[in-house]
Order: sequence, then structure tokens, then C-alpha cells
Amino acid sequence: MFIAKSPADLLPMEKITQLSGLEFMQGILEGRLPGPPIGAQLGYRLHEVREGHVVFRGTPEFVVTNPMGTVHGGWYGTLLDSAMACAVMTAVPKGSAYTTLEYKINILRSIPLGITVDCTGDIDHVGRSTGIAHGQIRGVEDGKLYATGSTTCIVMNVFGKKA
Repeated sequence: MFIAKSPADLLPMEKITQLSGLEFMQGILEGRLPGPPIGAQLGYRLHEVREGHVVFRGTPEFVVTNPMGTVHGGWYGTLLDSAMACAVMTAVPKGSAYTTLEYKINILRSIPLGITVDCTGDIDHVGRSTGIAHGQIRGVEDGKLYATGSTTCIVMNVFGKKA
């Protein structure tokens, strides 16, 4: 996967909106388009994409811990926000983009350091102006559910016309 190292590496909005959201997400997964640097920074990457569904895979390490040495809640939130919002992106048409309006997470148990998890995002609804999705973080090897979340995203017609 090609990860953007500087703002110049990112695809400009004019090019992003020439693709459907699904095409954009598949391009990142396949390495044809640059992936977001936050995943590399926090230890997760895009693992699977299909319409209405994405999976990010990650392994929390010491750098994402709080002062008590456990995985910081912000790591759970960032991972869930990525998966749920990118699931919404898979249903966004050409000429449009999205951004998160709000999200909520429920941490059910602490993820042990070094445990690989999958974070899934699945859409519930994507319309002309909003997208709603839910997600979960589950251990790859142990199958345990570590956290759940939900989001509402705004869908924006970026150039004021249907593509």
C-alpha cells in the first residue's frame, strides 16, 4: 500500500471526485492511490473493501498507550471512525465526498498490546446528504469483540452538479 508522506502525495479533491467512492477506496487498497498517513502512524491499514463494507487491520503497540500503559481510547475511536466513514465513502457517487459529523464508540474491553484486530465498518444508509454506519473491533485470532461504534457522516456534492 502506498502511504502519503506529504500533502503533495495526496490526491487533489478534483481527482477524488472524478471517481466513485468505491473506486477511490479500491484504489487505496490496491496501492494505485495514496493511503492516509494516519494509519501508518497509528499502526493500522486498509485490509478489505467492497460496497458498503470496509475492514481495517491493526495491531496496537506501546506508542498508542495512555499513562496507565493500556491502549488509549483515541486509538479505538480513530480506528472505528476510519472504518465507519470509509464504509460510507464506498457508497458516495462521483462528484461527491463525505466527512464525519459525529461518532460514538463503546469500549467493551482492553485490547492487549500486540494483538491484531480487524475493525469493520458497514453502512446502514447512505443518501444524498447523510450516511450512517456502524462498526466493531474484533480480535483476528481470539474473535473477541473489543469495541463497537456508530457514525453519521455528511455527504457533499463538491462541485454542485451530478456526475
